[in-house]
Amino acid sequence: MIAMQYSISLPTDYNMEIIRERVQDNGHKTDGFQDLALKAYLISEKGKLGSTANSYAPFYLWNGYEGMNQFLFGGPYDAILDSFGWQQVNIGVPLSVRIDENFASSGWVMEHAGHIPYAASLRGFGEALSAQLPDVGEALGEVLVYNPDKWGFSRFAFYKELPGEWVGGEQRDLRLGKGLHACNVYEVLHVSQA
Repeated sequence: MIAMQYSISLPTDYNMEIIRERVQDNGHKTDGFQDLALKAYLISEKGKLGSTANSYAPFYLWNGYEGMNQFLFGGPYDAILDSFGWQQVNIGVPLSVRIDENFASSGWVMEHAGHIPYAASLRGFGEALSAQLPDVGEALGEVLVYNPDKWGFSRFAFYKELPGEWVGGEQRDLRLGKGLHACNVYEVLHVSQA
């Protein structure tokens, strides 16, 4: 499996209804896409749930590279290039994946992201990282990815309803080991699955 995400930063006065309509009109086009395990159409809105910016940040989980290549180089990604210009596409290697049968009803995602610190040994790091991250509770799915090129990680937890303790934003700055890691809250506009 391969995880993929690009995060498009939008102006602070951007009308996010444009993105909502875009996804409503086009989200179905990735339903059943070759090798796609899931695509979550994610947005954040400045001033909501602690977000400091407007963004459109689709998250993909691919079962194989051929479908990802078809998406990027076969034409579908050109819609992003035409509308938003050149974007950095971040790639991650799944460390763990859990998707419930009612995953498509996800309405919210919490992403915890951080850096993997230098160590003399990485033996057991995956288990230690999972144990240090906040419990996902009633999540409909969870994807933990890492990128050894940047030595970073992100854990995406998908929920039907945002857990109450996150609504007020007090959970945004959490300690992980000896350093802070970031927490982003996204609204899910559509979920495509195989």
